[in-house]
Amino acid sequence: MKNFITISVFSAFIILNISLCGQVLNCYANVTSIASTTLNVSNVNESFDTFEDGEEVVIMQMQDDVIGANTLDDANFGNLSAIASTGLYEVRTIVSHTEALGLPVTITLNAALTNTYNTGVNSSVQIISFRNMGTPINYATVANITALAWDGNVGGVIALNIPGTLTLGHNISANGAGFRGGARSNNFYIGGTACYNTPFRTNNNQAGFKGESIYKNTTANYTNSRAKILNGGGGGVQINAGGGGGSNYTGGGAGGNGWNSTATGCSFAAGGFGFGGIALNTSLSATRIFMGGGGGGGQQNDGVGTNGANGGGIILIKANQLITTGACGTLSISANGSAAANSGNDGAGGGGAAGSIVLNINSFAVAATCPLAVTANGGNGGTVATSTHAGGGAGGQGYIVYSIPQPTTNVTTTTLNGNPGCNNNSLPCTNSAGSATGSNNSGIIANVLTPLPIELLSFSVQACQNAVCIIWETASEVNNDFFTVERSQDALRFEPIARIKGSGNSDTKRSYRLTDDLPYRGIAYYRLKQTDYNGAFSYSNIAMIDLANKGLFEFKLFPNSNDGKLINIEVMANKGESISISIFDALTKVCYQSTITIPIQGQNSIAIQPQSALPKGVYTIALQAQRKVYNGKLVVE
Repeated sequence: MKNFITISVFSAFIILNISLCGQVLNCYANVTSIASTTLNVSNVNESFDTFEDGEEVVIMQMQDDVIGANTLDDANFGNLSAIASTGLYEVRTIVSHTEALGLPVTITLNAALTNTYNTGVNSSVQIISFRNMGTPINYATVANITALAWDGNVGGVIALNIPGTLTLGHNISANGAGFRGGARSNNFYIGGTACYNTPFRTNNNQAGFKGESIYKNTTANYTNSRAKILNGGGGGVQINAGGGGGSNYTGGGAGGNGWNSTATGCSFAAGGFGFGGIALNTSLSATRIFMGGGGGGGQQNDGVGTNGANGGGIILIKANQLITTGACGTLSISANGSAAANSGNDGAGGGGAAGSIVLNINSFAVAATCPLAVTANGGNGGTVATSTHAGGGAGGQGYIVYSIPQPTTNVTTTTLNGNPGCNNNSLPCTNSAGSATGSNNSGIIANVLTPLPIELLSFSVQACQNAVCIIWETASEVNNDFFTVERSQDALRFEPIARIKGSGNSDTKRSYRLTDDLPYRGIAYYRLKQTDYNGAFSYSNIAMIDLANKGLFEFKLFPNSNDGKLINIEVMANKGESISISIFDALTKVCYQSTITIPIQGQNSIAIQPQSALPKGVYTIALQAQRKVYNGKLVVE
């Protein structure tokens, strides 16, 4: 379910209230407990957005207690017992929240959650703003967009909602924003040439640290050594073994065996390589997604080993259309795993696995001069700079979901495994660490429904002789049971006047129309209530109509933001009506003024072209009609 963006104007004004503070667009919080529809939260990060009543949020299970009894010090440590709620997510609307010291401490949602979310010791749930970027329904990027890097409690996710068209002119990246790679070991060498292939889990930092995973580890003696921990790669043990690669859709590669001179080197059987993270392909779906696992750290004794690399984060984008224009070179939407750094004569870290991308976008119009690459590729394992030590394992590929058939016109989609690190500094490499499992590009699915909800493209009212015609259009619908049309005389107390059956699940454009044959005389207000099958509901913004003279007055600006050279206004008014148009800058100085006569009854398009382009800034545009003044905000960039 989502908040609706209304094309009709409440009190005939349009306000742009989105502030781009840097490249991160979302806010985040850790959910510590859930009681019915109320979430208790901590670790709140509102540096780039804020949690506000009436706005949508994504609730996502980032980690869960999924290893069960696989905790012994053996090769089975860190295997999957049951996937539990890990990776489940859904969208809700905030109806209220409480704050302390300016940050939320509780957030109450509009309806109970469909999924079960676990907040125990080994579990982690996050709430992320589902940032509505429409102005009012379309959005053109102004800078590259990134995720706040995952810190163990919050981050790692980009969640954007554009009710209309997303014009992509910049990259959207969650590269390396996912589960964190394990650190390299302390310097340690017991002496001699013996190879060590145990332990599998320990808190002894003489072995490399395991990469972070979908299991929230709070146990000290699980942190280091060879065994994977689900999709986190294992750490290398002496002598100088490499860390394993992280995993997501495909499993990560094993690290190199360790010191491997031809005379007394470590064999595969005796080597202390970190295991690669496990493949999660059988658990992934459009409704369950994961961040990429971190690579395991390498083992070192000379201070030149390297850490495991971070996995990729998660990108959720809901839009009616994505377009690119102009000659921009290749743009990207990516959740790639990071590559581990190369090492000296010590073990190298494993590559981070790619994350997940969900694109619930109804159509793509990508220019050949501005193609798009959608990627969830694994990171490379680190390579050693000597001939006798161990590289890091390859990071596994990620997962990409399309709600329509996979777009191919000027759009390239890849989920590639990373490359393993080289063990002996040869070129081309003759002895490498382990490769990731599975075939490249197997982590792509298309034409599936996602949990990202109904998208209302428009909601408007207009005079139809002595009646009011109420018109709305959806781009897509998920679990939409029905609409309720409500009206009011004061915009405070609403009454239902009709109930219209929804389309359930739909990924095509749907149009609806209703006539109010006995409307209020004078000013009246209308809104739309949308209800899901589970009883969750949300409201559209409010549309106003004045039937004092059986007419209507509304206006909207487009595009908004604007270049200040040509401003288009759509006005719904009575034929012959005289309208005065004025534009004021922030100091209330008049920048433009004119008077027009409405030529036709109903909707009219008016083009305003100032004598010179308006400088960048925020302006007030005022339309005076029928002795009333209607104000809106115009942004010039």
